[in-house]
Amino acid sequence: MKIHEYQGKEILRKFGVTVPRGIPCMTVEEAVKAAETLGGPVWVVKAQIHAGGRGKGGGVKVAKSLEQVKEYSEQIMGMQLITHQTGPEGQKVRRLMIEEGADIKQELYVSLVTDRVSQRVVLMASSEGGMDIEEVAESHPEKIHNIIIDPAVGLTDADADDVARKIGVPEGSIADARANLQGLYKAYWETDASLAEINPLIVTGNGKIIALDAKFNFDANALFRHPEIVAYRDLDEEDPAEVEASKFDLAYISLDGNIGCLVNGAGLAMATMDTIKLFGGEPANFLDVGGGATAEKVTEAFKIMLKNPGLKAILVNIFGGIMRCDVIAEGVITASKAVSLQVPLVVRMKGTNEDLGKKMLADSGLPIIAADTMEDAAKSVVAAAAGQA
Repeated sequence: MKIHEYQGKEILRKFGVTVPRGIPCMTVEEAVKAAETLGGPVWVVKAQIHAGGRGKGGGVKVAKSLEQVKEYSEQIMGMQLITHQTGPEGQKVRRLMIEEGADIKQELYVSLVTDRVSQRVVLMASSEGGMDIEEVAESHPEKIHNIIIDPAVGLTDADADDVARKIGVPEGSIADARANLQGLYKAYWETDASLAEINPLIVTGNGKIIALDAKFNFDANALFRHPEIVAYRDLDEEDPAEVEASKFDLAYISLDGNIGCLVNGAGLAMATMDTIKLFGGEPANFLDVGGGATAEKVTEAFKIMLKNPGLKAILVNIFGGIMRCDVIAEGVITASKAVSLQVPLVVRMKGTNEDLGKKMLADSGLPIIAADTMEDAAKSVVAAAAGQA
């Protein structure tokens, strides 16, 4: 789960990280009023979407008068903002943040992620703030400094000071940097985040350390512990099909292909997509119905897949372990009739009650293409999608 910058800064503020004063706005009128409330000669008008690179896309502008605040807010609000993280279709801007200006002397980069190799939280820091960290990693890897954090002790004073010096924080600002880095770590740890990034973390002209941006991703499996974070969820920023799938406890991710996939188990789902690719097809989605799928869940899964106008065929690939093949067969039959299925359907089943499930499909009278192996299933659905079935 992702959140907006202004929400991330609310979290940082709770954990002692210094952030500029800012006010979220839903209209141009609110933006002008926010600037008046904040006061001062300079304001920053910021688009609020779940993607980075907003400045390069025209979604961040510095205003030096209330007239400019209004002008820039009118330009940004409602625009289809395209960045390297939105894809070519962009993301519609529905929210703004008006923030007080800052006296920037240095721009730094800091983030926290969980490293799967060391199974620890890693602090990444660089002197190259304001840039895409991927570019820095490729062109100047020596400018990225990593610290593996022991969860038993957290981010120590010594480690925080060391990384601050390595990225160029002036000696007089080290103590301030330490407090902000340790606050960032606490925010990451206590909210079950999977990413906490400040880019840029700035040093001001008078030596203060301020988080000028905030990006958080959270572990969806831990959200039950954080209703206050769930409340931050902005459904307008998410794929409508994925939002709909979540209502039925379906793990669904939209992709760019034309072959729908309905599978039980994440590993089998990945293998199914790989096999489709191997034989020249393109998956339209990742969809794991889980081990407790019912006829209702399978029906809803079909409905969600069929909302994709580019869908040409569907592959159902089931291993009957916890989930029985006859239950899935019942769901497939019910779903096919309920949605008046018009695209070719390939079904492969293996495992518990396999023979019963296959008999139910064969007796259903539906034009289902049966497959016995992964290879057969993939070849059949690729051919069907190409109109060769």
